[in-house]
Amino acid sequence: MTLPGHALYLASRWFSKWRTSWVLLLLAAALPVQADVADTLLSVKPGVVGVGLYSPTSSPRANLMGTGFAVLNGRYIVSCAHIFVKQPDTEKKETFAVFVGRDRLMAVRPAKLIATDKARDLALLKIEGDPLPALKLGDSASVREGWQLYFTGYPIGTALGLNPSTHRAGLAAVVPIYTPVPNMAQVNTRTLKQAHEPYEVLALDAIAYPGNSGSPVWHPDTGEVFGVVNSVYVKGAKEAALTAPSGISYAIPVKYVHQLIEKALPEAK
Repeated sequence: MTLPGHALYLASRWFSKWRTSWVLLLLAAALPVQADVADTLLSVKPGVVGVGLYSPTSSPRANLMGTGFAVLNGRYIVSCAHIFVKQPDTEKKETFAVFVGRDRLMAVRPAKLIATDKARDLALLKIEGDPLPALKLGDSASVREGWQLYFTGYPIGTALGLNPSTHRAGLAAVVPIYTPVPNMAQVNTRTLKQAHEPYEVLALDAIAYPGNSGSPVWHPDTGEVFGVVNSVYVKGAKEAALTAPSGISYAIPVKYVHQLIEKALPEAK
């Protein structure tokens, strides 16, 4: 190859690489930006709290019974209604409480039960004092089976301190809460009520435990909440025959949280 020919060859290769690089850069710029899950978690965790009972005269004084998360202006907490069935013992100066902080540095925020949706086992509480970082409620009608979601909560209470655990959960299916029972021996008040007022729940391919009740189910890109973990309550109807975790947990779609808030706080619309 002559010198001019070699120069032309090198120039054409350089131009080709330059053009390819610009095309790749343009394609990368056109792709949607994907948030890192670890970064999203940093914005979610401060709004996740423990919920339960607190008594200054008992030992232990704090009884963490489940999980909740802050919404609206940061002074309202969403959780599960079954956690608050037992009323506080006034003789022991017991109150409903929200537990905030990390590790062994736990602060107690007295809480008032504002409203419940017993049919879907949801609860709304209010705390006084400084607001907590509120999580954004999404639109559960937009969820798609196959999504990879996450939930954050306290599966084993405060055994490891006030440190919430985060689990990945694929959205396995959107299913009706009520499944016809095979024989009349399995019919009870709950199954009859669910048959009369059916609704859909989110089936997640992850294991949740009682302390996870009330955990927000959130999207890794946006941190938006699409459901509230309610594994034990729902399994009481759908998987009563199981005596061990099946690898499937359930969550109440967040549209029912919207409905509870709108009913309890019409001014919050």
